[in-house]
Amino acid sequence: MLHNMKLLSQNTLNGHGGMGEGMSLQLARDGRRILWLAHESAPKNFTAVDVTDPRQPKVVAQTDLPHAQMRSNSLETVGDVMAVAYQVSKPGLKPAGVELFDISVPERPRSIAFFDASGPTSRGCHVLWFADGTTVHAACSDPDQTPLDPRDDQVYRIIDVSNTSKPVAVGRWHLPGTMRGDDAPPPKRLPKKFDAGFRAHNTNVYPERPDRCYLGYLDGGIMVLDIADRARPKLVSSWRNSPPYNGFSHTVLPLFGRDLLVVTDESIQDDGADWPKLVWLLDARDEKNPVSIATLPVTGVKPLLRAGGRCGAHNVHENPPSKGAWRSEDYVLGTFFNAGVRVYDVRDPYQPSEVAWYIPPKPEGSSRPTAQINDVFVDDRGIVFAVDRHAGGLYALEMKL
Repeated sequence: MLHNMKLLSQNTLNGHGGMGEGMSLQLARDGRRILWLAHESAPKNFTAVDVTDPRQPKVVAQTDLPHAQMRSNSLETVGDVMAVAYQVSKPGLKPAGVELFDISVPERPRSIAFFDASGPTSRGCHVLWFADGTTVHAACSDPDQTPLDPRDDQVYRIIDVSNTSKPVAVGRWHLPGTMRGDDAPPPKRLPKKFDAGFRAHNTNVYPERPDRCYLGYLDGGIMVLDIADRARPKLVSSWRNSPPYNGFSHTVLPLFGRDLLVVTDESIQDDGADWPKLVWLLDARDEKNPVSIATLPVTGVKPLLRAGGRCGAHNVHENPPSKGAWRSEDYVLGTFFNAGVRVYDVRDPYQPSEVAWYIPPKPEGSSRPTAQINDVFVDDRGIVFAVDRHAGGLYALEMKL
């Protein structure tokens, strides 16, 4: 199913098409466009795809994880350096943290250094943001902290990688009341059916406001943090819609020229069991008091709630401040699992409209009844790259706006 989109190609990545939410474009020294992709689960670590011709994507590198009890759900590139997040399946396992790679020769990624975040209460790093070449902002456990509830184990951490051979932790922030030793009382949890934890997720920092982190914090909602002093991040504001909604605030995308925030709540249960999972528009003219003004339309999503697998919002194209990436404050692209990748016109933020979408058929060989589109990245040619969580691999699409 498609509207104002055209499928250019699909690549199942050598049969390892279960992808995470790490997509980053490298403009290689030889002129090629290399799209780096993180895998959702073992055995693969990351895959590099030459997308210079999006009609004929070619896998140029694919690596394995050290063992099956870990995942590399997230990665980012800056120039010839890539940061990869490692999360283990249970606290205490290794390696858990962030690994830096030299990718100057895409076919031969070379490890530079490892930031170790392992420990008795740590599962390592789930998601990271690496845009300025000197700092990794991460949703990562801190072995020096003990969460009161194991679901609250990953916090916001700031890692200095200006010396890529020696990454150093320089700051952290967590929701008060979630760690042993906190003065604040524990926050009230969601009902057991929906309790996914109070922990950090996407940690976006942009050159327009390098002193701000736009932080998704799952059941804790979203936060804007002042990180001018990176050793001591401070809360500027927060916005939480759960309860009455069902948690898992995932991404905060600021549209700086519009004074808007785009916020996604990830669907994590099959067959719409945690519906509604929406994309929200917040008025952020007063950053200390963000106000919800709209949600993106779901007329194309709701009919698929019982079609199988997850259905509802996940991530958006995050306007990465990197060479080769498309940036827009008028259009938002989001992924909705079995409802595919969808494009919204937000020029009128009080009345956003759906203008394009693509829903692939069930991937061949998948154990799931539907495609599960997990993440999206758009390059500066307007080519849309979307990935499937389980089997479909990489889709290259052309959109008409």
